Amino acid sequence: MRILSCGITDVGLKRGHNEDNYLINEELNLFVVADGMGGHAGGEFASAICVNTVEEVVTALETGGPAAVIEGPIIAGRVSNPDPVTPTDDPIELSREKLRYAIQLAGRRIYAKAQEMQEYHGMGTTAVALLIENGNAIIAHVGDSRLYTVRGNKPEQLTDDHSLVFQKVKEGLITAEQAKTHRMRNVITRSLGYQEDVEVDVQVRALRRGDRFLLCSDGLSGHVELIEIGDVLDKSSPQDAARRLIELACERGGEDNITVVIARVEET
Repeated sequence: MRILSCGITDVGLKRGHNEDNYLINEELNLFVVADGMGGHAGGEFASAICVNTVEEVVTALETGGPAAVIEGPIIAGRVSNPDPVTPTDDPIELSREKLRYAIQLAGRRIYAKAQEMQEYHGMGTTAVALLIENGNAIIAHVGDSRLYTVRGNKPEQLTDDHSLVFQKVKEGLITAEQAKTHRMRNVITRSLGYQEDVEVDVQVRALRRGDRFLLCSDGLSGHVELIEIGDVLDKSSPQDAARRLIELACERGGEDNITVVIARVEET
C-alpha cells in the first residue's frame, strides 16, 4: 500500500487563534481532523486531546492487540473506558472497532478534563478520521467536520453532518441551499466533550487505486462546493490541492479556521 498525503491548517481571515488540529501518521495510514470549540484555549486543547488520543489508541492496538487498551497505559488516570474492543478474526470489524473506541475515549478524556478544570468547562471538538488498512478505508466521525472522496472524476461526500440544519434538510424542512445561510447553521448536534458518551458513525469503503480522500473542518466545507473539491483533487497533487483549497476558502471570506488533510491511494 502506498499513500501520498498532505495536511495544512490555516487560521483564516477573521479568527485570532487556530482551534483546529490534524494528524497524519504515514506508518499507520491514519488521518484525523478535529475542529475545537470552547474559546481560545479550550477549543485548541480539546482538538489536541482528540488527535493525540486517536493516534495513541490505534498505535497501541496495532502493536499490542485489544489487550493493550484494557491493560495498558491508555486507561491511566480517572477516565473510564468506553465499551472495550472485542477480539475478532474479522479484520474489517476490528478496524471499525479501533476507530470507534479511539474517538469515544477521546470524548471521555475531553469531558473529564472539562469537569476537572474550570477554564476548560464547555470545551469540545468535532472529529473525522480515516484509517486505511487491509484494502479498505475505515471512516469515523462526530460533528460537522467532513470526509469527501473522489473516485475517477466523481466526487462524493461520505459523511453526514451532525448539525441542526442537516437534520432539517434530511427531514425536508429546508433545502440544502437554504441551509448554507440559515441562522442556526453552526449549531451541531453531536460532538466530543460536551457529554461523557457519544455515538460515533463508522463506515467502511473498499479501496481502489487512485482514490482520493479529503478530510476537512467546516472552515473549508462552508465555502467550497463538492464539484470544486472534485475538480481540485482530480487535477492536482495532494500538496497543490491542499494549498488551493485553503486559498479558495480565504478568497470567499475565511471566517473560520480552515484545515484540510488529503490522502491519495497510489497502490493497493
